[in-house]
Amino acid sequence: MLNSLNSLRNMDFVSMLLRLVLSCACGAVIGLERSYKNRPAGFRTHILVCMGACVAALTGLYMYLVMKLPSDISRISSQVISGLGFIGAGTIIVTKKLTIKGLTTAAGLWTTGIIGLAIGSGYYEIGLVGTVLVMLTETWFARLGAHIKRMPAYNIELMYNQKTSLDEVLRFCKDSRMDIVNLKIHTLEEGSEAQYIAAVSLRGSKDCNDLLDEIRSMPGILNASGV
Repeated sequence: MLNSLNSLRNMDFVSMLLRLVLSCACGAVIGLERSYKNRPAGFRTHILVCMGACVAALTGLYMYLVMKLPSDISRISSQVISGLGFIGAGTIIVTKKLTIKGLTTAAGLWTTGIIGLAIGSGYYEIGLVGTVLVMLTETWFARLGAHIKRMPAYNIELMYNQKTSLDEVLRFCKDSRMDIVNLKIHTLEEGSEAQYIAAVSLRGSKDCNDLLDEIRSMPGILNASGV
């Protein structure tokens, strides 16, 4: 705790104005980085979330310390944290390739709101440190995360004429330590013999070409190819 800031923790106009301005500044710093990367929630959204959370914290403190109302000063803040989940959910999207985007932005919005609560409560130090750490996470840590080795993912398409063939393929994938991420099946009628097509999403360390070669040799498999 910095003793020089103790005089700014009182519930006077100057202190409350400083908290609002500081919450706007912290939200703007985080929002600028998100806007630069063309994320769904950018500059203005982060400012509003941080400032709104600050106002909520100030209101709770004002009701309890100044108005002397029999209120729980933490209740408003807890509702803000819950409400931020709905805002963050709006930034999360699922792409056509079944990948999820927007989780970092949603988490950043949630954290920005909590930073606003901290500043509004007069905890200037933790609000500023939190802002710096969020910026490091969304910039420097993003570069570090790009170098993390990830398990490769494959999308394969199978054509087969025996229903049990797919079970054998899935069992083989599991035995090969491949995770089955997604599976879609539809029937293709050709003449008197029913044929089936399955789109399988896999994740694992086994080479895709070796995997396909072994699947093609299984009984009932008409074709197996990478997508």
